Amino acid sequence: MKFSEYQKKSRVTAIYPNKDDNFIYPTLGLVGESGEIAEKIKKVLRDDEGKISDEKKTEIGKELGDVLWYISQLATELSVDLDEVAQGNIDKLYSRMDRGVIQGSGDNR
Repeated sequence: MKFSEYQKKSRVTAIYPNKDDNFIYPTLGLVGESGEIAEKIKKVLRDDEGKISDEKKTEIGKELGDVLWYISQLATELSVDLDEVAQGNIDKLYSRMDRGVIQGSGDNR
């Protein structure tokens, strides 16, 4: 599935206040779901010696889906096409790799 297709299909399930003029709601949801992933990883470190079981992979995969949903809604709220975001990010990363600046910090390297 292409990101743009996911973006359109997932939008049908978006039910929240002021949809189509509310970038705050999906931003908060994105942070919350990302936190859930971090919590699951933390518990793998604490309880499972850093070894991720198939069950944990499945749980984390579901949370990744939730993150994708919120990213998609935020992109839609901002009128940004996810296919273009994905391509732009790959272009940026390959450019950094080609120029030998993939490591380091700063947005404009």
